[in-house]
Amino acid sequence: MPLDPADLTADLIRCPSVTPEEGGALVLLQKLLTEAGFACTRVDRAGVCNLFARWGDKGHARTFGFNGHTDVVPLGDPADWTMSPFGADLKDGFMYGRGATDMKSGVAAFAAAALDFVTATPPDGALILTITGDEEGDSTDGTIALLDWMAETGEQMSDCLVGEPTCPDHMGQMMKIGRRGSMNAFFTVTGQQGHSAYPHRALNPMPAMARLMDRLATYELDTGTEHFDASTLAVVTIDTGNPASNVIPAQTRATLNIRFNDSHSGASLSDWLRAEAARIDSEFGTRTEVKIKISGESFLTPPGPLSDLVAKSVQAETGVTPELSTTGGTSDARFVKDHCPVVEFGLVGKTMHQVDERVEVAQIHQLKAIYGRILRDYFAQ
Repeated sequence: MPLDPADLTADLIRCPSVTPEEGGALVLLQKLLTEAGFACTRVDRAGVCNLFARWGDKGHARTFGFNGHTDVVPLGDPADWTMSPFGADLKDGFMYGRGATDMKSGVAAFAAAALDFVTATPPDGALILTITGDEEGDSTDGTIALLDWMAETGEQMSDCLVGEPTCPDHMGQMMKIGRRGSMNAFFTVTGQQGHSAYPHRALNPMPAMARLMDRLATYELDTGTEHFDASTLAVVTIDTGNPASNVIPAQTRATLNIRFNDSHSGASLSDWLRAEAARIDSEFGTRTEVKIKISGESFLTPPGPLSDLVAKSVQAETGVTPELSTTGGTSDARFVKDHCPVVEFGLVGKTMHQVDERVEVAQIHQLKAIYGRILRDYFAQ
């Protein structure tokens, strides 16, 4: 009997897997997949739980992969929820619960599609599922750990689909063929403390920071590229923590976030930020420390066989031809792209990370049908 992806979604929602807790979600999936003939391995690292599942011979030249995560973001204030956050309750055709959209429904859909596919029409090839519990956390010991383990053990995917929610408003609207890079920069500007009535005896770091943030925020990084929108820079906080109105502070701090396209790299932007900080120091006499954390570089899977396969399957099941996009935040596709070609397609993501997160039940079944068609057409080639 075909596996109902909505029932599996409900079972997963009932697992309280708020990062970094596993919550029983991977245990549930491992049992289900093992019973269907998948060889399953837990690849846990640094307290993070991950699951690798393969059907078919290891090292097969034609191996399709799915990637997803079962960890979810925190609830916020539980009192703000009108439905049980881990209840998987149904109302007006929607299933409610944390992770309903991001992305337990996606994992349920590809697991159900994979299980039914290998049971009904065993392919000449292999199928791999990589499922992590660290996508919503630091992402250092989740998909990265799985890919490290695969490299060590000789496991290889030929192509991969990440099941993140990709459609802004309606099913089939958009798929991702790349993502912008993301980086955070942390600035500490140091001057000299003094009395505000005698500013000439102090060195106020505040004007230097204000000028630096203004220059960075008003600079046009680029106007976009063939497959990417223009890069963006946002100043997200400026903090001094000075409770006294008659004291010039010694230090002030600021943080900014950059989402960048393929015109740049994390290294080139880091050099630019440090050069601008040095320029400010030369003008104001301050001393600026810059710390940078690069979450991921921009990447693109050029339109071709993989994106064509997914787009045709989406169109066949929904009647909608998806837009090929690189918009949005980061995902674990930024790690998979170093292993094999990767694209992303999933459900409508309107309510992800919100209170009363919910998914339209009909869309879960539709997504399973899309994933099933992808598998049939991939292995029929």
